[in-house]
Parts: sequence; C-alpha cells; structure tokens
Amino acid sequence: MPDYPPLNTQVIGQAESALGALLEPLLASGNITFHQWLVLTVTAGSGGSIDRGQLVARISGARKVDAAAVEAAIGELAAAGLVTAEGQVALTDTGQGTYHRIRGAVEEITAGLFDFPSEDLAVAGRVLIIVTARANALLARQRTAGAPAR
Repeated sequence: MPDYPPLNTQVIGQAESALGALLEPLLASGNITFHQWLVLTVTAGSGGSIDRGQLVARISGARKVDAAAVEAAIGELAAAGLVTAEGQVALTDTGQGTYHRIRGAVEEITAGLFDFPSEDLAVAGRVLIIVTARANALLARQRTAGAPAR
C-alpha cells in the first residue's frame, strides 16, 4: 500500500483544485459561473425555491463568498431566465433542466472518484466537517477581535 501524507491544507487544496477543474467545463457547457452554480445548487436543494436573504446568507456563510457576489449571481441567473427572484428565488423550468443536466454529469464523475468503502467515506467526512467547524470558529474569533487569532 502506498505511503500517503497526513491530511493537511495542501492535500485538501489539491483535491479541491482537481475537483474544481473537473467541474469547470461542465459549468462552461451551460454558460454557468461557479457563483451561479452555488445559487442553483442551494436553490435546488431547498426544494426549488428559497427566500432570497436566506439563500445569500447560506452561500456567503458556507462558501465565504461576499454577499454582493451572490446577489450578482442571482441577478445574472434571473436575466438568463434560470431563476425568478422576486422575494423568493425559484428555479424556472429552464433552470431546473440546466441544474439537473450539470448535476447528473457531476454525479457520474464523482461516482468513480468516491468509490471507497462507506467506513472510509464516513471518517473522511467527519474529519472534514470538524476541520471546517474549527476554521469557522477561528474566523469568528478573528472577526470579533479584529485581528488574526492564533
């Protein structure tokens, strides 16, 4: 069995970069930006519609994306006819089709990439959730203190 490095920021960053490189052409095929994809994904995951303020807060908080960038993505998707955005952000039929087409392609790719025993996936998921929670707590302390926390 190969000798793997311990989980660290470099390993996580390389995995995120590789996955992003796989996602990028799928998004480009639908003329969708990454921020627009986040809007479509969260909206679809919320049953196809969500309060605009909640949508912006969820994406901003989870992905550390500026609220203005999320608002811009919502506006762009509305202009393209993929969502409606009056109070609630809702997927249009075209938006649902675009989302499902890209999501299907993502699922095909990830099915092969995540072909590990369920126990391994559970451990990896647990570790990454804990790392994320700790990083979010550190960010909150930094924002409260106004300076980097150590």
